[in-house]
Amino acid sequence: MSDPQIDSAAAAKTAEIYFNPWDPEFRANPYPHYRPLLVGPPRLIDLFGPAALVARYADVMAVLKDHGRFSSEQPPLPPDVQDLGVFGKARVMLFSDPPEHTRLRRLILKAFTPRRIREFEPRIREIMTSLLDSAAAKGELEVMGDVANALPVMVISQMLGVPPELYKTFKHWSDTIIASDNTLPGMPMPEEALRSTNDLRAYFTAAIEQRRQHPTDDLVGALVAARDENEAALTEGELLAFVILLLLAGNETTTNLIGNGMLALGRHPDQLALLRAKPDLMPQAVDEILRYDGPVQSTVRFVKEAGDISGTAVTPGMQLFVMVAAANRDPAQFENPEKFDITRQPNEHVAFGEGIHYCIGSALARLEGAIAIESMLARFPRLRLANPDAHLTYKGSYFLRGLAELRMAID
Repeated sequence: MSDPQIDSAAAAKTAEIYFNPWDPEFRANPYPHYRPLLVGPPRLIDLFGPAALVARYADVMAVLKDHGRFSSEQPPLPPDVQDLGVFGKARVMLFSDPPEHTRLRRLILKAFTPRRIREFEPRIREIMTSLLDSAAAKGELEVMGDVANALPVMVISQMLGVPPELYKTFKHWSDTIIASDNTLPGMPMPEEALRSTNDLRAYFTAAIEQRRQHPTDDLVGALVAARDENEAALTEGELLAFVILLLLAGNETTTNLIGNGMLALGRHPDQLALLRAKPDLMPQAVDEILRYDGPVQSTVRFVKEAGDISGTAVTPGMQLFVMVAAANRDPAQFENPEKFDITRQPNEHVAFGEGIHYCIGSALARLEGAIAIESMLARFPRLRLANPDAHLTYKGSYFLRGLAELRMAID
């Protein structure tokens, strides 16, 4: 059962809706709670201040495309707040509006060109072969621990020039920082998250200085060179925050794409069999995984000027929960939205966002997800859920939806 203190402090609870991102039970399966939100305009709630739940596909698209009215910039922290978070005081692309967002995104686009992404395909396949060799030796596949947690952090760490012996350390830092999203507003950050934040910032501060003295051709080295060649490109704080954002965003979402995808396939043996029979459906299968149970449940925007969203009045400063996972099951946009169908066409989901903040790493995430799932199906012809009725635990935060463990039989 959920904590009644959390319910009273942080939940919007009526006869028809329940929204509480701090409730583990809600996080485990938020989808039934989305359905009432798909009928009628956005609902207003009091969640440590006025907020609106934007869930319908048309409303979500309208908000994400209108950065002029709905800002990504978080309100300034009170002067007495000491914990500035993992990004410090620096602007980051995820939480900025034009022109700062335009400047920052232009710089990182150079690192995610189609050519550079394609260059990583052989390395991704090599990593997967090694990971599955280890799983085969054990006689069982634990998708999260054996594959999903390892592959994305190894790929993004290699892009950033992080040595292999630190991959597990980086994954621990990433997990604890993201899990700190579950901290109730006004409560202190968990000690472990603070330690991970400080350790991560210290590591990359030293790495940036090292590359300044000894240039490298990895992504951190390229960003350092761009900063030193053009002082207007990135401030020192932005450079550090940028690298940290790439690590956090570059592994956790793809980890959850792989885990959620294997769970969906395991629970739908007919779709798993279809994908085995027609491996050319993999791109469509990845898109359906993203729509059906995407790694990102919601994002946040802040109202800049008074107005309305489909008739719901919103005021400046109001927080909007823009619920992309709810929009991806909107019957007004998707036929039979509760059905997992890897042949679904069209499938214009919003799992990667929309507008100027569309996920810059979407091509890399699709590639990693496709190779990971394809490799597991090819290596283990009888792959299936070890215990279809097992209770599943979700880690991380409401915003980033991912399993703690997923056991599959491989005999």
